[in-house]
Amino acid sequence: MKKQLLELIVCPRCLPQEHLLVADIIQERDNDIETGALQCPRCRALYPITEGVALLDPHATDNQRAANKYETDEVVSSYLWSHFSDLLGDEQASQAYAAWAGLIHPQGGVALDAGGAVGRFTFEMSTRCDFAVGIDTSQAFIRAARQLMRERSLVVGLKDEGLLRREATIRLPDDWRSDRVEFVVANALALPFRKKSIGLFSSLNLVDKVPSPLTHLREMNRVTRDTGAQFLLSDPFSWSTEAAPVTEWLGGTAEGRFAGKGLVNVARLLAESRELAPSWQVHEPGSVWWKIRTHSNHYELIRSCYVHASR
Repeated sequence: MKKQLLELIVCPRCLPQEHLLVADIIQERDNDIETGALQCPRCRALYPITEGVALLDPHATDNQRAANKYETDEVVSSYLWSHFSDLLGDEQASQAYAAWAGLIHPQGGVALDAGGAVGRFTFEMSTRCDFAVGIDTSQAFIRAARQLMRERSLVVGLKDEGLLRREATIRLPDDWRSDRVEFVVANALALPFRKKSIGLFSSLNLVDKVPSPLTHLREMNRVTRDTGAQFLLSDPFSWSTEAAPVTEWLGGTAEGRFAGKGLVNVARLLAESRELAPSWQVHEPGSVWWKIRTHSNHYELIRSCYVHASR
């Protein structure tokens, strides 16, 4: 973990109170903490740093990590293809990340990519801000993203058919700034960042995967600046009781506070709700087609609907 994050991160267990974490550094290299721990001076919670990866998810347990499908090599491979297939020149490549990147404009300060998986959009944001942080609850995703950050290339094994595999090498474009990005394991419902510290916030294909979508938006609003800020949310709004109870959904029901479509309700919350004050200026919504690859003969095509807002 880059040492410059120490001025930004707070104890996620103590929220909404904010207590900067204190680093106990065992090994570091080029201002990057390789091994050590971060401790809260108030609650004494200890967050380890192993092989450069800071574990800042207060809700994680060893059993949850073991059961997390996003920790498997096969799923990591699928997401690496989804994020970087256009760089591989794959004829089936998804153009979603380039399309999302085209929606945001340069914004000084720190950017945060929530649920950023293996890091594509975090790298995209590094060209539009001073520093970008990608978070995810999957350690495997964050380790892959950090390997790309440090080595600027990564060999990925892509499933062809059955037990057949082929290798492809992802290489980052020159304008993606490795010195301007970092990746940590953290939870979008308890962001370990100081309030009003983020100028650019993205949430891509995440809000229908968390147990409390409204808490995610409240956390976004807590850490995002009151002025000079942007927010990009894109999602297929595939509401499921596996992720959250119906009472927590922000759309997809015929009655209740969030009856109707999720995209409409999110836009209304940003523009009108006191919960996300000060209000956001919501720009024209739209959608992109996002793609996941399982193997060479199987792809999943997903329509992700976006809203871009600023204030």
